[in-house]
Amino acid sequence: MPHTPYLIIGGGMTGAAAANGIRELDEAGTIGLISAESDPPYDRPPLSKKLWDGKRTIEQIYVALPGNVQPHFGTRVVALDADNRRATDDRGEVHTYDRLLLATGGVPRRLPFGGEAVNYYRTLDDYRALRADADGGARFVVIGGGFIGSEVAAALRKQGNEVTLIFPEAGISDRVFPAGLAAYLNDYYREQGVAVLNGESVTGIETGADGATVLTGSGRRLAADRVVAGIGIVPNVDLARAIGLSVDNGIPVDARLLTARPEIYAAGDVANYPDAVLGARRRVEHADAARAMGRAAGRNMAGAGEPYTYLPMFYSDMFDLGYEAVGLCDSRLEIIEDWQKPNERGALYYLKDGRLCGVLLLDIWDRVDEARALIEAGGAPTAESLKGTFG
Repeated sequence: MPHTPYLIIGGGMTGAAAANGIRELDEAGTIGLISAESDPPYDRPPLSKKLWDGKRTIEQIYVALPGNVQPHFGTRVVALDADNRRATDDRGEVHTYDRLLLATGGVPRRLPFGGEAVNYYRTLDDYRALRADADGGARFVVIGGGFIGSEVAAALRKQGNEVTLIFPEAGISDRVFPAGLAAYLNDYYREQGVAVLNGESVTGIETGADGATVLTGSGRRLAADRVVAGIGIVPNVDLARAIGLSVDNGIPVDARLLTARPEIYAAGDVANYPDAVLGARRRVEHADAARAMGRAAGRNMAGAGEPYTYLPMFYSDMFDLGYEAVGLCDSRLEIIEDWQKPNERGALYYLKDGRLCGVLLLDIWDRVDEARALIEAGGAPTAESLKGTFG
């Protein structure tokens, strides 16, 4: 029965960052890390970005773990006994601990049909499978017009494959972008050779020896060699729920990333935390948040007792267009647009109740820190006061 002062369940970016955070304060304490994936921790954004254009190799995206970490890859925790601080894995081994981090992330939302014909693009193994299909030349139907769907569609098309992108919303990433920009992106993707079916639902997937056929709400039948779905994730709260922790859009934690139990922390995609800057609870599914929150949780597990106050950023690449953003960027909010070149270069400012809560910089690079400071400054900016802030 191995015992470690620190046990981390989840071997993604959050878990790796937590291990390194622990080491900043505790140079010797043994860390146990249990991960369902067979790969060691790796950066997730390159799966739909730099791995495709050759700017990164698989070896380059692995995240280094500190010394004295006992990793258990390809292993799942199937039961927790919180009162006795015991975790049982799917091999029957029991791990005891002093402090525990739930960095269980999220699991892809799945369609009620399609089975193994659908690649729910989330892991390095998913990338390997899709890359093998793409390198052989194939017809792809990509379901979902958000971050993953739009990025995967662009990556596949740049490899010369036939790609159809289908989603029920009016425009690509229209949960982030204002309507005009989302509509512009539909046409932009079409110019790049992607068949964009916006405002269209998927009602079924037929499979056969020759591939799959995607059925749509309007009666289309789309032939595909491979179907990819990027339709979001659901926070993986099963272990938390099983030990009686409250669950509400993830696992609620306090400012120090503690759950209702004083020895159990949660961080990353699964954590519902109080955002000190925006003054509201959030659950954030971006890499920058995973790294920052993981490090903060690790430091607190080692005794730092520090509040997590970081405002994370996120970014995306769509063919030759790209952006960096920070804060809450939601198309349902009031948006002030300051274009240098309409729909191609400019700044978008998101306001909630008159207060700046998010900034998105399209084709404006390396100025996220300025955008973050602008949000942290508070106040009620106007279109006139924001005009020209970023050039």
